[in-house]
Amino acid sequence: MSAPAPSVTEPPDPVTVTGGATDGTGARHKLTALTGLAALSLDAMASVAYGPEAVVLVLAAAGAHGLGFTLPVTLAIALLLAVLVASYRQVIAAFPDGGGSYAVAKAYLGRRTSLVAAASLVLDYVLNVAVAVTAGVAALTSAFPGLYGERVWLCLGVLALLTGVNLRGVLDSARVFLLPAVVFVASVLTVIGVGLFRDGPASTEAADGHASALSGDATAVGALLLLRAFAAGCSALTGVEALANAVPAFRAPAVRRAQRAEVALGAVLGVMLIGLSVLISRFGLQPVEGVTVLAQLADASLGHGTGFYVVQFATMALLALSANTSFGGLPVLLKLLARDNHLPHVFGLKADRQVHRHGVLALAAVSALLLVASGGDTNTLVPLFAIGVFIGFTLAQTGMVLHWRRERGRGWRGKAALNAFGALLTGVSAVVVTATKFQEGAWLIVAALPLLVAVFAAVRRAYARIGAQLELGRVPEPPRRSRSLVVVPVSSLSRLTSEALTAARSLGDEVRAVTVCHTDPEDRAHTEALLRDWALWDPGVPLTLVHSEHRALGRPLAGYVAALAARTPGTRVTVLVPEVEPAHMWQRLLHNQRGAVVSHALRRDTDAVVCRLRFRLTR
Repeated sequence: MSAPAPSVTEPPDPVTVTGGATDGTGARHKLTALTGLAALSLDAMASVAYGPEAVVLVLAAAGAHGLGFTLPVTLAIALLLAVLVASYRQVIAAFPDGGGSYAVAKAYLGRRTSLVAAASLVLDYVLNVAVAVTAGVAALTSAFPGLYGERVWLCLGVLALLTGVNLRGVLDSARVFLLPAVVFVASVLTVIGVGLFRDGPASTEAADGHASALSGDATAVGALLLLRAFAAGCSALTGVEALANAVPAFRAPAVRRAQRAEVALGAVLGVMLIGLSVLISRFGLQPVEGVTVLAQLADASLGHGTGFYVVQFATMALLALSANTSFGGLPVLLKLLARDNHLPHVFGLKADRQVHRHGVLALAAVSALLLVASGGDTNTLVPLFAIGVFIGFTLAQTGMVLHWRRERGRGWRGKAALNAFGALLTGVSAVVVTATKFQEGAWLIVAALPLLVAVFAAVRRAYARIGAQLELGRVPEPPRRSRSLVVVPVSSLSRLTSEALTAARSLGDEVRAVTVCHTDPEDRAHTEALLRDWALWDPGVPLTLVHSEHRALGRPLAGYVAALAARTPGTRVTVLVPEVEPAHMWQRLLHNQRGAVVSHALRRDTDAVVCRLRFRLTR
């Protein structure tokens, strides 16, 4: 007679449990096209405060004749802006996961080139924070000279404010910065609109008494000077790429919203750049030492009254807050690098409010070091700025040329030609800016780029070694049951001891309690009392004494566990460390942190499984 078939219970279907916010909740922390402009485009908008001035200061080397080329150079920059906006609209559509030039280069130019793009973006984002904060504080100390000696602390205070706002989420930061952005854009457009209807400047009070920055009056302007002016003015284009880097931060449909924000940014920035350049030519403005070009234009258009000061304070606020572009874009880039194993995976984690918290904190920490090292001086940092973004522009557009050649969709030849033209312009600009600023500090960026690429490659190699040992990508052996031995460190008898032994007996085939005893008379008395109480209690678990000549706890326990594992091959040794979980944060100061000490020693010196049993206090 055959034996009955064994009863088999099929396992239930897997259940997927989602943690955290639902899609609807997460969407509340994402950006619209308008808030995206406020959160991610302040850098580009604020650049009109120094972009036209950079052009004027270079052309001033050729005197008044050179200043006559301000508008043609600005029109060339506006043309490049239009090319970049069109290109990054395409990047947004082709790479909706964000990453900008890094994502494009990774797909079409190879891994090594993509790391160059990523490194250039990382450097540019970090420098943008430092330059923006110091420029904003410089505007403040110009209005209130008594604060000049405290400029480093003021810079750190602004940085702390930006960090705190961004830790609450990108949407909260956008809401906070929306009003300053609107006030600044409205102020600049008012300056342009009023100035276009004036036959001459309403006031020159801002420039009176200041030395002219003109270097003479040349009769001809060379191509090299125009090229340098173009490259200097292209600093106004920094931040154009930020929207493409952070597409996942937008609400669905994210691609469409990000593209709308990109076009709006290009339109507003182009109008402001061209409008200010027209006013420079209309008023025959000449740069002077100690007064910005934008301040002179506001004085000439609105007079030296309330409107002038509104423009100045709006500029000061937006310059300081333009660092927020980096806080919106860099954490997303770090997430992509972490996903590709080029950075620690912790940068890929999100907090409850859809914030890449570790990326925000890392950016704040490095920026703080730069602010302290530079002494809060903008001129120390400016020569390092904008080189990285030109490299990113060039690589992104070169990659998009290859993208169109591979895709060959409708009108691909025209799109590829547009990207090729943009790559040529930005590539030349990158070379010119690097060459002209090399001795002023740009050599640091040239040295830092390959160093950062080497760091990314080293992290990837480390993850590859870890993956090989973990046999990632391979089907592992089926799990098997081993004999289990659970060790429970104890120091006294309490409810915590009872809970720990109860948990241990449910986990292992064998349980051993262990206590470390020392040679001091007081400790010997304590050990003897523990042995007596243990015998009276009789929990059914033996108590083992581990003797130590020194007043140490972690090393003796780790030594005992290592020796036990060596004596019992094939047995899985688990150490269950009982701990108290205080009801209030301040109560942590009252506990001796033995659990942390023991756990650290066991992880360092043994291969045992370490479990920490927390007994939660209620008051």
